[in-house]
Amino acid sequence: MIVELTVNGEPVTARVNHPGSLLDLLRDDLGLPGSKSACEQGECGSCSVILDGALVCSCLVLAADAHGSAVTTVEGISEPGALHPVQEAMHRAGAVQCGFCTPGIVVAAADLFAVNPHPTATEIKEALAGNICRCTGYGAIVRALEGAEIVADR
Repeated sequence: MIVELTVNGEPVTARVNHPGSLLDLLRDDLGLPGSKSACEQGECGSCSVILDGALVCSCLVLAADAHGSAVTTVEGISEPGALHPVQEAMHRAGAVQCGFCTPGIVVAAADLFAVNPHPTATEIKEALAGNICRCTGYGAIVRALEGAEIVADR
C-alpha cells in the first residue's frame, strides 16, 4: 500500500508492505529516529508525535491509517538548526539524563504550550502524565517548564 502524508511540513510518499505502525514508518522508512520504540503499547510516551493536531503514541497508529495526515515529530517541532523553546528550557535546567524519554516529553510539552502558554505545575504534570521517565523523577522537568516563557506555534 502507498501512504501519502505530510511529515514535519514535507510531503512524503512511502510503501507500507506490512501492518506496521506509524512509529515503524517514521523510524525505519523515513529515517526519523527521534521517536523512540520502547513499550509499543502506548504506555510510555517515548514515541509521542502530533498527528493532525493531536498528541498520540505513534506505536498505536497503523501507518496505513496515517494516509493523508500531517505528522510532527520531535525533529520537526523547531526550525532546522535551532532548539524549540521547550528544549532550551530543559537544557538550561539540566532536565535531561539518559535522554531516551526526552523526545516524547518534548513533543508533549510543546503540544501543551501550543494551547496553554502559561501552564501551572499541575497542568504540566497532567500534560506529561503519559510519559514515563526512569531517570529524572520529573522534578527537574517540571521546574524547567514551570514559568518558562514558551509560546509554540502548532
